[in-house]
Amino acid sequence: MLEVADILRLYGGEYLQKFGDNMLPSQRRTFADILKCRTQVMGGHVFQCDKCGHRHYSYHSCCNRSCPKCHGDDTAEWLEQRRKELLDVEYYHVVFTLPQEMKRIVRFHQKKLYAILMKSAAQSLIKLADDPHYIGGLVGVMCVLHTWSNALIYHPHVHCLVPAGGISSDKEQWLSARNNYLVPVKALSKIFRGIFTYMARKELPDAELPSSALHKDWVVYCKPTIQGIDKVLNYLGRYVHRVAITNSRILSIDNGKVTFRYKDRKSHKWKTMRLQAHEFIRRFLQHVLPKGVHKIRYYGLWSPKNQKYLYKMQLLLKKDNNTQQSELQPQDTNVISKTPSSTELKCPHCKIGILIWLARIPGQRRAPP
Repeated sequence: MLEVADILRLYGGEYLQKFGDNMLPSQRRTFADILKCRTQVMGGHVFQCDKCGHRHYSYHSCCNRSCPKCHGDDTAEWLEQRRKELLDVEYYHVVFTLPQEMKRIVRFHQKKLYAILMKSAAQSLIKLADDPHYIGGLVGVMCVLHTWSNALIYHPHVHCLVPAGGISSDKEQWLSARNNYLVPVKALSKIFRGIFTYMARKELPDAELPSSALHKDWVVYCKPTIQGIDKVLNYLGRYVHRVAITNSRILSIDNGKVTFRYKDRKSHKWKTMRLQAHEFIRRFLQHVLPKGVHKIRYYGLWSPKNQKYLYKMQLLLKKDNNTQQSELQPQDTNVISKTPSSTELKCPHCKIGILIWLARIPGQRRAPP
């Protein structure tokens, strides 16, 4: 399978010579990490098959959050943690998108405006849902930041997962939303626009927001998701720990160009796009988040300060009376990883034997500054 790492190895040197001075530190780090990921540089382990004697080398991952080869296990672990927090109710998927005119200023002030984008989306939902005409209680909002379209174009937006209801002001009752209705999206769009512009002006008093964006409707999309905790978890898996492009979408690398497939938003059909390698690298790296920017945030009933009320509502809504209360209490999230020798792996060569751990491969130490 072709990989982003292959493109960086072939054309990354020229790209760095031309554009390296304009790259953010986080982009340089990602560039270097992807090249090292699952190579001897990272170190790893040597295994040997107990049947055919074949030796298998397994190298460590870079764990960079923008690497297409990492985070498969992280996603499963994250989803399992969310299982402990989900309520047995229907959920809504709400997407907040910035207008085209705002993208330039957001790109130049990513660290501040990404945080404002997520916070203003959550606050607008919480504010409108608190109205007794809709829910009249505090809802939970989980926000996931994405910055790309399927064609790798810069497109900052936020995916939100919201339960169909909230907790009453006295923290004693669950208030359900109306059937197939959360809040009016037109009103939500105006509140979102107002909160974002207010917070942006306060944080960046010297920056001029484009006036054309302040007098147009901002796109907000809302629809109910499938019901059931397991189905909601699978739904979440599509949006968390994702990167701008997966290796499986890269079709060819030749003559200084990269061909990849993408899903057209309007036709919902898969199409192909062919870009110059340098343009592909530029598009990929522009979606690397600056250091310190959180991609996933929790607000309202899902915020850490409201955990005790969340567990109270879980008990109230839980349909299975046999579930013990202890299963719903916060648990230690530390993961004890297995030692290489304790994990049984099938031999990729003979498909019969078991790989036995032989030795550890030390990673290459970083040169002194």
